[in-house]
Amino acid sequence: MDKFSDYPTSLTAPARDAAPVVPHDTNELPVLPRAIYVGQPGVVAARLAGGQTVLFENVPAGTVLPVRCNGINATGTTASGIVALW
Repeated sequence: MDKFSDYPTSLTAPARDAAPVVPHDTNELPVLPRAIYVGQPGVVAARLAGGQTVLFENVPAGTVLPVRCNGINATGTTASGIVALW
């Protein structure tokens, strides 16, 4: 039983679904996530929904980045265990 099913899903609500991300320089994510989880530390080269590509450097393991991104570039990304949350 989901006691929260009557509440709207907002950008600040907990994620309802997730999928692993394989960094790729051109492939887009199948869903525009509300955040990404970084399992292993490093750099994340994110292609943001607004069109910019940005490097998030020195991201610690276990970080949830509250960014909406179309994809994660393989070039420049050293972090691993990345999961899209939506």
